[in-house]
Amino acid sequence: MAMFEDLKQGLNEVEAFLAGQQEGYKVTVPSQVDVKNIRKGLNLTQARFSNLFGFSLDAVKHWEGGRRTPEASARAFLTVIAKNPKAVIAALNPPRKLAAAKRRFPSKETSRSRPS
Repeated sequence: MAMFEDLKQGLNEVEAFLAGQQEGYKVTVPSQVDVKNIRKGLNLTQARFSNLFGFSLDAVKHWEGGRRTPEASARAFLTVIAKNPKAVIAALNPPRKLAAAKRRFPSKETSRSRPS
């Protein structure tokens, strides 16, 4: 039920913004992020994940172990990593790593067009 209410509130905010009744827009950051699932979905070790995206290895271990929760900014960043890891890698790393990332994380369009 809470998710429906969040969606409804978000749509009301967009409507108010488009009608000129509200200025700006506030992003809703997820309250929980499954760091381990994101990392494993990218087939990365904790060490590789932390190095590639700029987290401390201890932070990744604590997040995955449930001993700490990522701050809002880290949750937002982790959400972007989950949706588009290549974009994050391109922004944070030299071109050599970007080329490797393109090979490792093919785009969805490329994946769909390849024969099975």
